[in-house]
Amino acid sequence: MLSIGPIVDSQPEKLSLNRFVSGKRKAISTSTENWVRLAQLRNDTSLPLVIRPNMEEMDLAGWAADNREFVCKLLLKHGGLLFRGFRLQGAIDLEQFIRAISTEPLEYRERSSPRHRVNGNIYTSTDYPADQSIFLHNENSYQHIWPLKIFFFCLTAAEHGGETPIADCRKVYQRINPQVRERFNQKKILYVRNFAGGIGLSWQTVFGTTDKAAVEEYCRQAGIETEWRSDNHLRTRQVREAVASHPLTGEMLWFNHAAFFHVSTLDHSIRKQLASIFKAEDYPNNTYFGDGSEIEPEVLDELRAAYRDETITFPWQAGDILVLDNMLTAHGRAPFSGSRKVLVGMAEAISHRGISA
Repeated sequence: MLSIGPIVDSQPEKLSLNRFVSGKRKAISTSTENWVRLAQLRNDTSLPLVIRPNMEEMDLAGWAADNREFVCKLLLKHGGLLFRGFRLQGAIDLEQFIRAISTEPLEYRERSSPRHRVNGNIYTSTDYPADQSIFLHNENSYQHIWPLKIFFFCLTAAEHGGETPIADCRKVYQRINPQVRERFNQKKILYVRNFAGGIGLSWQTVFGTTDKAAVEEYCRQAGIETEWRSDNHLRTRQVREAVASHPLTGEMLWFNHAAFFHVSTLDHSIRKQLASIFKAEDYPNNTYFGDGSEIEPEVLDELRAAYRDETITFPWQAGDILVLDNMLTAHGRAPFSGSRKVLVGMAEAISHRGISA
């Protein structure tokens, strides 16, 4: 695992920018100064690339809107950008920034984790207990449509821990044995979810409705098989791709929830509790090869090791915004103590067929 030490400034790239100060546009000659500076977290990695202001009271959303192409090129190159030192304060700041470099924030649909809405389509990060870790994943990669960009905003940094570990999915892909990749390419991944028993999210919460017919119609359009085991027990099955090529760069990526949703990735005590309550086919989440066959333990170990070997962590600071290309870079969460509040927004719906409307 890469452990992030002190930030090391790199040579700033030359920018051709219109500047924003205190919300007012000021055109300044680009030959005299740069208004942001770029830095690496370490000499051997530029994920995430750190962007800091070169002046106080800089309007990040205004600057980003005026320089959207520049920011997006950096994001494609590095996979993640950490905006630090811009004196941001809340959900509205995050929402404005998302609109500045992307689109309107997306609604969180077909949920897999508990979170609540803060403002508009800005949500809390996953509301899991503080002592639990969240394995690395690409947001909504189990769905037929997912966000191309994901944004995290740190309101309150934890007293200890609480990092958002990240990993380059290009490098994760390269670490996996080509024969294993080919098996997943051919067979794909089967996700089985059960909504029942009071553990995990209810189907009403996941699909945002109490209308069974509406759930069935959504699932039909999304390529999800539905089976009502009882009035309040819904089982879904969906086969998805294991790898993807990035729509803008063409790079091959390990892009799925195969390890994340597999029961063996859970903490031992949680697995033991589930096994005491459910049959294997009734677990809230589990994964298989697309033909329904079991994914071997050694294969899952290899997948988890690939993520682990590419994991990068850094401590949050209040006011940080971390922007990830959700296909290039996976994310997770480390356990923590003390108060921690991180907000999340997503943008730019996309599928294997390309950008969605």
